[in-house]
Amino acid sequence: MKKKIIVIGGPTCIGKTDLCIKLAEKFQSEIISADARQFYKKLNIGVAKPTKAQLEKIRHHFIGHLSIEEKYSIGQYEKDTLDLIKKLFKKHNLLFLCGGSGLYIDAVCEGLHQFPKVNESIKRKMKIILEKKGINYLSNRLKLIDPETYKTIDKKNPRRVTRALEVYEVNKIPYSNYKKEPKEKRDFETIFISLEKNRESLYKKINNRVDEMIKMGLVEEATALYNYRQHQALNTIGYTEIFNYLNKTHTLCEAIQEIKKNTRRYAKRQINWFNNPKYHKFTTEEVEQITQLIKN
Repeated sequence: MKKKIIVIGGPTCIGKTDLCIKLAEKFQSEIISADARQFYKKLNIGVAKPTKAQLEKIRHHFIGHLSIEEKYSIGQYEKDTLDLIKKLFKKHNLLFLCGGSGLYIDAVCEGLHQFPKVNESIKRKMKIILEKKGINYLSNRLKLIDPETYKTIDKKNPRRVTRALEVYEVNKIPYSNYKKEPKEKRDFETIFISLEKNRESLYKKINNRVDEMIKMGLVEEATALYNYRQHQALNTIGYTEIFNYLNKTHTLCEAIQEIKKNTRRYAKRQINWFNNPKYHKFTTEEVEQITQLIKN
């Protein structure tokens, strides 16, 4: 029988970590993180890293393993994770891949498309255009040269839009063309599971978590990281808003409301991503049903 990867995905704040720990305990296995926000050291409160008690229950991998100054690509994550999986399969028949970064999950379980290497001059050019003309200008440009990608991409996400344009600039071949090429086959099976919750309840939970993060010391954590704010690791919800407060462009109350709003928007994008037929959908209470699915 093939070895198995059990994916536990879903939006932020839904309870993926607690559920995955319960399942990993049942199957005496280990957990590989697929949450790109939790890869970095010193980012703790703002990314809702598993607690010390949670980490002691079950062995986790790729939690706080990178310096915030490191550049870490999805391609490197794919390679590192596949190398780790190969080692862990020597002692486990199944492993858990847990997180809300859908693209990182797909990279591990289904492989990445092969895109050309983008040189630094193209990246600088795109960055300048973004700063001078804005995301709407770049989105409209993408619509002209690659309408297929334009239809599916998050047009308000600068990283996604500039990436598609950068790839096009290398050989004048649309990003969508590269995505039609076949991916490399995996030698393990994957069971995709996503967690669902009433959206109103999830948003309330998000708001409460943000309040709890402030009480736990998010402002102090962000203040200690202020001098690193130019690094990509800190260009994320929870820190950018507090940096605005520290820069005196927002009051603390405004910054907190922005964190809540941006986290809810992020959760909505995650919900849309995991609303995919390949995912079996459950609630966090359905531990036994999920256990039976895995066993069967």
